[in-house]
Amino acid sequence: MTADDSRFFQPVSGFDLPRYAGVPTFMRLPHVTLEDPRLAQVQVGLIGAPWDGGTTNRPGPRHGPRQLRDASTMMRAQNGLTGVRPFERVRCADLGDVAPNPADLMDSMARMQAFYGRVRAVGIVPLTAGGDHLCSLPILRALAQDHPLGMIHFDSHTDLFHSYFGGTLYTHGTPFRRAVEEGLLDPQRVCMIGIRGTTYDGEDRDFARAVGIRVIPIEEFHARGVEDVMAEARAIAGTGDTYVSYDIDFVDPAFAPGTGTPEVGGPNSWQALQAAQGLRGVKIVGADLVEVSPPFDPSGGTAFLGASILFEMLCAIAETLSPDVKDA
Repeated sequence: MTADDSRFFQPVSGFDLPRYAGVPTFMRLPHVTLEDPRLAQVQVGLIGAPWDGGTTNRPGPRHGPRQLRDASTMMRAQNGLTGVRPFERVRCADLGDVAPNPADLMDSMARMQAFYGRVRAVGIVPLTAGGDHLCSLPILRALAQDHPLGMIHFDSHTDLFHSYFGGTLYTHGTPFRRAVEEGLLDPQRVCMIGIRGTTYDGEDRDFARAVGIRVIPIEEFHARGVEDVMAEARAIAGTGDTYVSYDIDFVDPAFAPGTGTPEVGGPNSWQALQAAQGLRGVKIVGADLVEVSPPFDPSGGTAFLGASILFEMLCAIAETLSPDVKDA
């Protein structure tokens, strides 16, 4: 890689162009399409998945990636807590959006799987801004072609239900049930954190127990604290390839109201960031931040928290891909 290429993959500094100016990309990174010859140099690709075809009540996450892009222009070069400078460790780019078919759920999932298959084929780790939680299923289909993955999942819901409305198998409440059934996830290496709220029944928890998924409900999360819970999550994921899925409704709606299925009693914004920081050392092969729904928070506060969580996940990925780089 030439010096010019190295400069190309650096985000635009707020000292060079005000953050309210220019075309917004994720974290002010260069936009690289799948047809761009520079694609082969990208190590981490930030991708928008503007699709909420799996939403069963309050739609809106299809607009999440655009708001998250705008909010992410506030991210700077260095992690204030850890000192990690992710854009100096790894080459990052905004790979644009997956183009869904808003009139066809199955076609949208096929399009997403094909897009992420191309990303995987050139060795890029995808970091996705959703979209509703069904987006995770086609991503996993693309990433877990050779072997099942572990998963660390932050959410107020397990998304392990069998079906909705008498047999509909694909909603934002079913992606991880399908992923286990399809052999995309190793349930013994899956940890779900923050589960809470009223329920229809206990079917999802029963399935988790039956296949060996570790569910950490919110009362245990609060009683034990973030560091202890994340130590267990890392142990469950182990040293193998792991996917991270972060639903913004993991966070209490007092801090993140812009989501379609909020549940009270969750972590505050600082704990939400701590949880993402606890991913350091996990072999992350892909990650997503989903269910940001701008219509329910026009102020953009939820999206700004989401962008901050994406940055923390990016830092964890960068440390794993380039462990020997010295930061500030």
